[in-house]
Amino acid sequence: MRFSSAALALAASVGIADAAATLSAANTGLKGFNYGAFFLNQQAKVQADFAYEFNRAKSMPGTSGWTSARLYTMVQWGTKSDVVQAIPAAIDTNTKLLLGLWISGGTAAINNEITALKAAISKHGSKFTNLVVGISVGSEDLYRDAAGEVGTSATYLVDCIKKVRAAVAGTALANVPIGHVDTYDSFLNGTNKAVIPAIDWLGFDGYPYWESTKANSINDALTRFNDGYDKTVKLAGAKPVWVTETGWPVTGKTNNLAVPSAANARVYWQKIACSLIAKKVNLFWYGLQESQWGTASPDFGIYGAGDLGQLTPRYSLAC
Repeated sequence: MRFSSAALALAASVGIADAAATLSAANTGLKGFNYGAFFLNQQAKVQADFAYEFNRAKSMPGTSGWTSARLYTMVQWGTKSDVVQAIPAAIDTNTKLLLGLWISGGTAAINNEITALKAAISKHGSKFTNLVVGISVGSEDLYRDAAGEVGTSATYLVDCIKKVRAAVAGTALANVPIGHVDTYDSFLNGTNKAVIPAIDWLGFDGYPYWESTKANSINDALTRFNDGYDKTVKLAGAKPVWVTETGWPVTGKTNNLAVPSAANARVYWQKIACSLIAKKVNLFWYGLQESQWGTASPDFGIYGAGDLGQLTPRYSLAC
C-alpha cells in the first residue's frame, strides 16, 4: 500500500502511519553487525572498506545469513552531508541496511542526515531503497542525555522522528519502519514515554558486561540480558523489539564480575546470539571487528586486529 505525501504526513502526526508500518517492522530473523563510519584512528571508512567488512560477515565459518548491516549515520565521516560510502558498498554486495541518522550535538546533525538520506535516494534509486529494512532515528541519545553526555531529550527525539517521516513521505522509503535505538532503562524512564508512540519498533541495546551494579558474570549474563529485553518487550506492547546491539568483549578490563575472554564471548554467543537466531529476532551484533588501526579496550570484535580476509574468528560461531 502506498500513501500520498500529504496523507503520510498527516498519518505520522496522528499515529496512522505508525500502525501501518508496524506490519513491516515485524521480526523476520535479520542477522547483521553494527558498522561505524571510521576506524579507531578516526580515518574514514571508504566504499572498499565497507564492502570488505560486509563480505567478511557473509563468509564467517560456521554461520550463514549474516547479510545485514546497521549504520549509525547517513553522512560520510569528515564531510558535512555527503552520502556515507557504506551505501554503494551495500549495493555492490547486496547487503540489507538498517539506516541510522545521528541526531545528537545540535540541530545541524539531523538536517545534515536528512540531506544525505535524500541524496542517497536520488542518486541510487531502487538499488538503494530496496535494501533498506528500517530507519533508526538516533542511537542511545536518551541514555547519553541522562548521563550528562551529548544526547537529546525525548521531546527533541520525537521532533526528529517527525522530520524523518516528512522527509521520506512520497519516496520509496515512505513505508519503511522507523524506530529508535537505546538502552532498556532509557525506554523504561517515564520521562521518555512519548517516544514509544512515535516509532514503529524499538531497538534494544543490552550489554551485561556494562551492568556493573548487578551480578554480571558470564554465568549471570543470560539473566541480565533477558531482564532488560523482557522489560522492553512488555513496554513495547504490540510493537516489535529488535536487538540492535549486544556482545561480550574478548579483551579488556574486568568490569565488576564480567571478565573479557574468548571463552566467555563464546558462551555469550551461544546463549544469546544462537537463542535469538532460533527465535528469528532481528539481531545486529557488536561487533565484527573493533581493533583496526588502533586497539579497542574493551574489544568486542569477533575478529582481532589485522586483515579481516586473513583472520579467523577468536571463538567458535557455531550454534
